[in-house]
Amino acid sequence: MLATPRSAHALAPGLLQRVHHIAFNVSEMQASRHFYGAFLGLHELTGDEVPSTLKALVAEGKVANFVTPDGTVIDLFWEPALAPPSADPQQQFTRASHLAFDVAPEAFDQVVDTLQQSQVLIEHGPVTRPTGRGIYFYDPDGFLLEIRCNP
Repeated sequence: MLATPRSAHALAPGLLQRVHHIAFNVSEMQASRHFYGAFLGLHELTGDEVPSTLKALVAEGKVANFVTPDGTVIDLFWEPALAPPSADPQQQFTRASHLAFDVAPEAFDQVVDTLQQSQVLIEHGPVTRPTGRGIYFYDPDGFLLEIRCNP
């Protein structure tokens, strides 16, 4: 069951600094890479630009990373068994995996504490990686969010 925060605890206004990345599930990686790279003109991260935690998945063709001019990262995750969207263009659906927000490293523990005290459903974390720390949790409608910080 998804929970909405019921306590007086909340993240302070301005604590979230910017959208860090959004992750999309895609059924056809090459078509999606072409769309985001060649068609939309976004820069695809390659070589040393790829986060160390994703290098193996990128090498296997399971992940591709693009960056917008404002620095927001778009991660594509290959899900070959992804169900096709509805033929009805008015039918809402999501291909998003999760949306990630940045916070300052010194605020991360406060975020975790607030999420835990507010009874928000936490999917996993906090986790620590070479690229920083993160915690994954659900909004009231079940959309996965991440709050993360650089190391």
